[in-house]
Formats: sequence, structure tokens, C-alpha cells
Amino acid sequence: MNEASSEVPTYRTSAWTREQAGGLARRDDVVAPVIYPPEQRLDPDLHIWDTWLVRDRDGTIADVGGYRIIVALTAPSDLLPGKRHDVATLRYFYSADGRTWATGGRIFPETEPLGQRQWAGSTVRFAANGADDLVVYYTAAGDETHEELTYSQRIVAATGGSIYGDDDGVHVEGPFDHETVLRPDGDRYETEAQSRGMIYTFRDPWYWEDPETGEAYLLLEGNTPVPEGADDCAGDPALQAFNGSVGIAHSPSGDRTDWELCDPLLDAVCVNQELERPHVVVRDGRYYLFISSHRHTFAPGIEGFDALYGFVADSLFGPYEPLNGDGLVVTNPANAPFQAYSWLAFGHRDGILVTSFFNYFDYDRPTLDDVALLPESEQFRRFGGTLAPTVRLQVDGRETRIVDTLDHAHIPLPDEDLPETFDERAARLAAERDSRSY
Repeated sequence: MNEASSEVPTYRTSAWTREQAGGLARRDDVVAPVIYPPEQRLDPDLHIWDTWLVRDRDGTIADVGGYRIIVALTAPSDLLPGKRHDVATLRYFYSADGRTWATGGRIFPETEPLGQRQWAGSTVRFAANGADDLVVYYTAAGDETHEELTYSQRIVAATGGSIYGDDDGVHVEGPFDHETVLRPDGDRYETEAQSRGMIYTFRDPWYWEDPETGEAYLLLEGNTPVPEGADDCAGDPALQAFNGSVGIAHSPSGDRTDWELCDPLLDAVCVNQELERPHVVVRDGRYYLFISSHRHTFAPGIEGFDALYGFVADSLFGPYEPLNGDGLVVTNPANAPFQAYSWLAFGHRDGILVTSFFNYFDYDRPTLDDVALLPESEQFRRFGGTLAPTVRLQVDGRETRIVDTLDHAHIPLPDEDLPETFDERAARLAAERDSRSY
């Protein structure tokens, strides 16, 4: 724990263990239906992938002049999909009905963000005294002082911007001030120089104010340092390289740019290298911590999937237990294992909803590396590059199950009635059949 922050309680980092993850399996209640391409992409001129909602400080989805807003990583759609991460740019989109989205433009219209490109983060509206300030936390990927592409990562806060909505749509105005607020410390979180794994991570900042205390935190994806010769993973260096963690930083002053690293909330040492885009949903007094991860980032001996994984605790600082026993919440079907990725869960009155992006479809090879073996025309055809159908979860304590899917890019409004679930639809159809039999 960071002892300088007296508001942070004493806690022990929770672990996702090999025993827990060793039980991962595709079960009917965690496998999403096969996704088919929508009639129209959200924006045909753009590849769109990691996506998040603009939220208010209390975590609710912001209503800005009658609009909901999403921010996403984007790249031109004429770029080979596999190259999109090298030029990722933050853009925003808005909708009055949660179904039809308009492109608003770059999130930083008047200033250049830090890094050679920008990776995922979170965006928060601070509404006070009639002004709607917009704060964007993002990952600055690569060192902008280098000509060649680099993979360093740091957490940036962009402040000074504003957002408003009118009859013409949603408008983001700058200029923004971009400030690096967090770097790995080499003690709690591995630096790039320390990394021995296939992927290095210090990214994906997620702003969160704990409803129990009002304290402000940033969740992030990191790696737990495991020195060579350590006893972790029975001393097996091949397993020690898989050391993903869900990190957290605290703002002792409440200032939007003042952050101090704390011990990780959760680590997956010996289990998984990459716990992406951590975020929390509070429901019925429980804290649900979600992350996305890939099949190929699991340690040897564990058969995981490209999927949304989740953990539950009675407080923000745990201890966390994996949902459904092994952590698996939503995954792709076996015949379309890479159809969606980068899931984001958010609360709705009828449960928890999960959005993601439509990744590679009509593709069942065992690894995404094989995409590069396809002709370029096929790489373009098989990449979705837009939002996937929204998944609806039923949550009962430490258990979850998929009960329905909505349309592509459908993010329901707070008072919107949701359609029948799979079970309700089946029961209604059965009743109709029975009534016709008399």
C-alpha cells in the first residue's frame, strides 16, 4: 500500500490462480452467439476498436444535451487492419437514441496529444457551476521524440477541454493540456526494461470514484515484477514471464492530475500476461471488476480464450474471487473465436450490459497471427472494424450468464425497456405453440 495516502485502506493483492484459471471452459451461459456483419458500419471511413463511454464522476453514463457519447481508438479504414495500432487516434461519436451514431471528430481538436499514438483510457465529464469540463485519461504509446516506432507506455491526463450538446450535435472544445501523470515504478509495476514477457503493459487508465468513500482512483493494466530466480511459479522462468496485473492509483488531493501508485488490486502471476482495460461496475453492493484478455496471453498449461473475465468483491480493494469459479464471463464461440474483443461492462436497471468491437469474423484459425497469411483483400473483408452487438448479462452474486444480445452498437438509454431475454422468448414461443395445439 502507498503509506503516503492515508485514505487508502490496508489490503492484500488478490490473485487469479492457476487452479482457478485451469477450469476455464466454454459453457453455454458464457458463449455469445455468432456475430454477422451489420448492414452498415458505424463509420465506413474508419476502423473502430477499443471503445468507452463518456461518464460522469459517479460512474453513470453522461447525458450531454440529450446525447450519449463514446470515445474510440480509430484509424482510416483503407489502412490494413493489422497496422491500425501504430496510428491509433482518439475520436468521439454521439447518439440521441443509443442506436444511431454520428461521428463527432477527433477528441483533441486543437492540441497534439502525447505519444506517437494514443491507446485506450477513459473520459469523464466534471459538471460544476454550469460548465462541463472534459478530462481524458489515455495511454501515450511510444516516445514522440523518436523517429522510429517505440512501445513505451505512460498514463496521460488531458485537462482544460469542455463538452456540450446542441441541435447540431456534440462539440468538444480545447485547448487541452496534456500531462504525464503516471509511469511504472519498477517496484509495484514492471518497467519496460524489466519486462521478460511477450507483451509489456502500463496502460488503459480508468477513472473511478468509489461510491463508498468518494475517493478518486485510476485503474490500469500493468505487470507485476518477478525477479529472475524468484520462487514464484515454482521458480519456472517460462511461467514467471506471465505476470499481468490490475493496477490502481489514488489521488490523495482529489486533483485530476495528482496520482500516486498503490499495490495492484489483482495479479495473474503464472497465469496471464495481459489483463486489459480493467473497469468496475457496482451492483447490489458488490464490486465487479472486469478485464479483457487473449487466448495467446495465457501461460503454458492454461487453455484460455479471447474473452471478458470478471471478479467480484465486497469492496473496491477486495479480496476478489473469480466470477463463475474461473473468471470467464463472455467469450466467442469455438467456430468464431476472434469475432469480438475489448469488452466494456456497464450497469443497466435490468442487469449488466457489455459492449465490444466486431473483430475478425469468418475466421476460425487457431491464432490471429495467421491473419497476415491471408491476401490483403481478405484481411479487409474479415475485419469488422465497428461496434459489436451488445451482450446482456444476468448477475446473481458470484454467478453471471448471458441472457440476450442486442443489435450492433445498441447502447440502451437508462429508461429504455429491453427486449425479451432468450429464456423469455423461448417460453413465449412454447406457450404460443401450446395454445395452438388445442
